[in-house]
Amino acid sequence: MRNLESKVALVTGAGRGIGRAVAEKLAAEGARVVVNDLDRDPAMEVVEAIRAAGGEAVACHGSVSVPDFADRFVRTAVDHYKSVDIIVNNAGYTWDNVIQKMSDEQWYAILDTHLTAPFRILRAAQPVIRNLVRSEAEQGREVFRKIVNISSVSGTQGNAGQANYSAAKAGILGLTKSLAKEWGRMKVNVNAVAFAYIATRMTSVAADTNTTLRIDGRDIKVGVGNEILNNAAALIPLGRPGTPEDAAGAVYMFCIPESNYVSGQVMICGGGRGGF
Repeated sequence: MRNLESKVALVTGAGRGIGRAVAEKLAAEGARVVVNDLDRDPAMEVVEAIRAAGGEAVACHGSVSVPDFADRFVRTAVDHYKSVDIIVNNAGYTWDNVIQKMSDEQWYAILDTHLTAPFRILRAAQPVIRNLVRSEAEQGREVFRKIVNISSVSGTQGNAGQANYSAAKAGILGLTKSLAKEWGRMKVNVNAVAFAYIATRMTSVAADTNTTLRIDGRDIKVGVGNEILNNAAALIPLGRPGTPEDAAGAVYMFCIPESNYVSGQVMICGGGRGGF
């Protein structure tokens, strides 16, 4: 029996990078996965990869920051699999600037994606989870559910040039700790993983390459400072940046039955870098 057999997992931002690794890891352990990505093609590619490996998955593409997305996302899980057992709020990107040059648009775009979207998803999921818990109680069954919110060491420690991102990632920790108290009575474990340097398409590009991504109708410049890229191994005690698979492993630990008595916690996944 696999650890997550027949669980229903919803993963945002799962078409690439960390999100894809999380979706594939959960599916390999038996979960049926609702795969979200901003674009349809990457989402479907992950769905097909999971199905080819013998798992179950469906896609729900679209921007998590759109107000009606949360209801559609949760409804996809209920319509296809009749349950919600795991939610991983992973979708996100950075749009950096020093505070005196940061526009209101930059500020709200990042907060909408990293904090408001998870709030809406969890709000939409609550009635579904409540009804499932009531039904299980009538049957004399005890079922634990898992919420894993993705934060960052920028949220635990701050980071120059990322006032918006750091504020959002700090905010998700407050949301995590509050819901751990609200939802404990429903046997829902609510935890967060804060990543340091994980090598993805957004973090493996030098800042001076002028690489941009099209996100929510905006061309967002991506890239990491050259000093960080060049000295990554020296800055990380384990000697290398993390991989998406490393990141997925940390998320997975909060999804398994062995974490049933762990809630309201923040795990740093940074190879020894970025502790509180």
